[in-house]
Amino acid sequence: MADMEKITINIAPVDLGRIDVLVEEGFYQNRSDLIRAAIRRELDQHEAVLAAKTASSAGWSAGVVRYSRTDLERMARESQKVDVSGTGSLIIEADVPASLVEWVFGRVKWYGTVDASPAVRRVLDRKRN
Repeated sequence: MADMEKITINIAPVDLGRIDVLVEEGFYQNRSDLIRAAIRRELDQHEAVLAAKTASSAGWSAGVVRYSRTDLERMARESQKVDVSGTGSLIIEADVPASLVEWVFGRVKWYGTVDASPAVRRVLDRKRN
């Protein structure tokens, strides 16, 4: 499946067995299908909290946000400080030096995945609030 992240969870053997029964009975195609459905139900149940979070945060992004070295160099020349906040995939291209991220990024509040070099990740971790 495209645009999916793999996660690992620990689950009690009894619960796993119960999931297998539901899969065998045809309620779900497989274990992952049940787990995705359960997560979607939980997210839907808390939709008001999620909507309030995104509405109260100016500049909130959702989806894939990518920064290239060119993007950040332009922001640095314009003396722009960027607060990065959102959900989804944050991608800082591999050729971006950590010092440039340090200079351009203000606060960082990202929920989801971050694809960046280890040095850039350390900068982002320091800027999380």
